[in-house]
Amino acid sequence: MTIQGLLYIALVFALVLGSAFPMGRYLAAIFEGRVKYFSALENGFYKLAGVDPNRAMRWQDYAVTLLLLSVIHFLLLYAILRLQFYLPYNPQGIAGMSPRLAFNTAASFTTNTNWQAYVPEAQISNGAQMLGLAVHMFISAAAGIAAAAAVMRAFTGSGLKSLGNFYVDLTRISLYLLIPVTIIAGALLVIAGSPQLFPNVPFATAHTLDAGSQTIAMGPVAFQEAIKEFGTNGGGWYNANSAHPFENPNAWTNLLENWLDLVIGFGLPIAFGFMIKDKKQGRALMYAMAIILALGCVGTYAAEAAGNPLHIAAGLSASDGNMEGKEVRFGIPASTTFNVAATGTSTGAVDSFTDSYMPLAGSIPIFLMQLGEVTPGGVGSGFYTIIVFALLSVFVAGLMVGRTPEYLGKKVQAKEIKLAMLGVLILTVFILAGAGFSLMTASGVGSLANGGPHGLSEMLYAWTSATENNGSAMAGLSADTPLLDFGLGSAMLFGRFAFMIPILAIAGSLAAKPKLPASAGTFPTDGPLFIGLLIGVIIILGGLQYLPADTLGPLADHFLLYSGKTF
Repeated sequence: MTIQGLLYIALVFALVLGSAFPMGRYLAAIFEGRVKYFSALENGFYKLAGVDPNRAMRWQDYAVTLLLLSVIHFLLLYAILRLQFYLPYNPQGIAGMSPRLAFNTAASFTTNTNWQAYVPEAQISNGAQMLGLAVHMFISAAAGIAAAAAVMRAFTGSGLKSLGNFYVDLTRISLYLLIPVTIIAGALLVIAGSPQLFPNVPFATAHTLDAGSQTIAMGPVAFQEAIKEFGTNGGGWYNANSAHPFENPNAWTNLLENWLDLVIGFGLPIAFGFMIKDKKQGRALMYAMAIILALGCVGTYAAEAAGNPLHIAAGLSASDGNMEGKEVRFGIPASTTFNVAATGTSTGAVDSFTDSYMPLAGSIPIFLMQLGEVTPGGVGSGFYTIIVFALLSVFVAGLMVGRTPEYLGKKVQAKEIKLAMLGVLILTVFILAGAGFSLMTASGVGSLANGGPHGLSEMLYAWTSATENNGSAMAGLSADTPLLDFGLGSAMLFGRFAFMIPILAIAGSLAAKPKLPASAGTFPTDGPLFIGLLIGVIIILGGLQYLPADTLGPLADHFLLYSGKTF
């Protein structure tokens, strides 16, 4: 490791955490209806859609509305992908996707996963990219943030019967946050060199140094790239994702995309502090997220900077570390920080390829996803997931001192803990059972590019990424098979909604309870003790569920590599 590399990590955190405070204040203003720059346009949308913005929704209404909208958008995207050959802006004449691949892709973009089991340049048209995928990047991100806003409202008062109005939240988040920032970020990417061309432009032709030529797909790349990062989506216009110079032209855009990945996730707990009128509570959650992510960034950088032990043993220089699978434009610190940011959130974007990482470095992105995507997680989903861990933390603390646990004045009882564990266990079952079953079938094993523990890591990574709605891959798996298209697609849907619905039920239950004043026996949840307890619960819960599988995968791969064995 070098001082410059560590300073790069510090720069990313300084920019993101510094921006999280104004971002959090602005998010709280949106959630509370205090942002009205485009109120006439906003009200026009409600009138056009026949929505009553003053209707208060119980948690059941909020959840059903969110689910119905997701079902409609899933079906629309499925139809677009199947029929893309007949739809506008298909200058390449690309055929429609197969039913199984269309199911997988529609599930992926509806759930903010953006897993891509296809090659974008060859299998999806410009029109389907722009009118299908990009639209869902906005809708899925806004839905996740809306669910987080609903959970926040549960702690704002006593005896609440409403968590807000989903349509209003979705509209305001899109209109006042996602669209404006995407336009600005997209413009910056255009200035840096990303194309933003009309979608009927098919290709650019590049003439190579060896007198050959290469065709490069073109279209409105910059705008999609911006929402890809800001909405923690991750679906690239190109198969190389953010390693492609048209998606990520230089070191400055790499830093910008890092910032876009993280700023909403870290801003949401700050918004929570503003909404409950206790800023320390929001900061405590943000610090817990930041500490775990910082450890992941430094750990991954250290493992990659140490280099390949087989190269070292052969007398090759290790001073440059492991550059395999990385862009020379970015180097190791920027590449590993981008990777950890993308897996600590639910972005799934890549500017280097995890399959080429040292096994120990590759284990960190897997483990960050297995922790539940709370560092800081996807837009919205990271916040409501860390609330689950906060409830589990006060429950553990309450058991230790013999008191009824409470969080922010709300008593945490058996109902909330059962719902929380239901959501956590659903994710665990899909990840471990899905990976295990896949490795027992000829189809699953045949999808692997590697054997041994590295092959196990590839399959475990895929199921973890799908279930936790991340969307990244180790890049050593052939995922377009019936088993993985339908299996991973189902895991995405359950990972999103079978977790989100119990969370909204918890929010509804807590909202209806009285808000109790703090007493001498109240466990403080805004200081270092709680932050340490929260980090411990997150890591231990993840470790207890996944450490045996991780030991057989990336950790075994690490020790076998040092003994001279590769896969």
